[in-house]
Amino acid sequence: MKHRITLIPGDGIGPEVIDATRRFLDAAGAEIEWEEVEAGSAAMEKYGTPLPDIVLDSIKRNGVALKGPITTPVGEGFSSVNVSLRKQLNLFANVRPISSKYGISLKFQNVDMVIIRENTEDVYAGLEQDIAPGVAQTLKIITTVASDRIAKFAFDYARKEGRKTVHAVHKANIMKKSDGLFLKSCREIAKGYPGIEYKEIIVDNCAMQMVMNPEQFDVLVLTNLYGDIISDLGAGLVGGLGLVPGANYGNNLAVFEAVHGSAPDIAGQNKANPLAVMLSAEQMMRYLGEEHVANHMKHAIIVQLTEKTHLTADMGGSATTGELTDALISEIVQ
Repeated sequence: MKHRITLIPGDGIGPEVIDATRRFLDAAGAEIEWEEVEAGSAAMEKYGTPLPDIVLDSIKRNGVALKGPITTPVGEGFSSVNVSLRKQLNLFANVRPISSKYGISLKFQNVDMVIIRENTEDVYAGLEQDIAPGVAQTLKIITTVASDRIAKFAFDYARKEGRKTVHAVHKANIMKKSDGLFLKSCREIAKGYPGIEYKEIIVDNCAMQMVMNPEQFDVLVLTNLYGDIISDLGAGLVGGLGLVPGANYGNNLAVFEAVHGSAPDIAGQNKANPLAVMLSAEQMMRYLGEEHVANHMKHAIIVQLTEKTHLTADMGGSATTGELTDALISEIVQ
């Protein structure tokens, strides 16, 4: 079946890793008609906004998008395209599988967790103000609607994927109103899933436990800020952000993306690691029901990460983007 998918190449190394992923998808047997649109710095120059309406309209029309990394200026310039995209399309659930089978860590060999992050509120609501000279304020917004929705998504995901435990990660010992409300939602939703064990863990303890014994975790559900931090910590357990896929889900919409930055310092040098985008594309194929394509991709990636013959510099090797892509394509068994 041929799928029409929105393609957002992104900035920096984005076009390179997206191109490599398209080659990999083609070799794996994917039938895709791409609708390419611009977002980020290129769109800012062309349209006066980093997220023009043509991007949103394309995703709404096609229902699925694959996105490369996009630069977010620090402390100035335009706001995060990633955050704006999630908010404007109501992509309320961010899902990041963290698995050592796709990793290169020498310390942890049995990590298999999924981090599910609420995507639309918390301090990412962007409600900030200067309230006095030298004093800035950010509002943390937590609602029952969003908390119920992400908790249900996490438990539905666990049930569908045959997972046994869901941890709600929080700081309700300090933020009793906001994080307390989130926990209340998680507790209520958990009652409807008697076959899944429900646990709670304070976020700082969660961080410590993840670097001591990450194998204990299965599914974690978190508010936006904690989810952002803990998912990057999880990536570090298996070799870094270049080895972790990302997906954002809403109501009948899904955007699959690399979670790493745009690395402008190596852009155009054929040095970038394309695996994060490739793994995200594998998740996209499963979402579209193309299990055979996803399985070809999975097999090739696992073989390559096991043999370690064509790793890019960030993984301790010397292969180029093209060489790694060629090696992956050679492992595909049709």
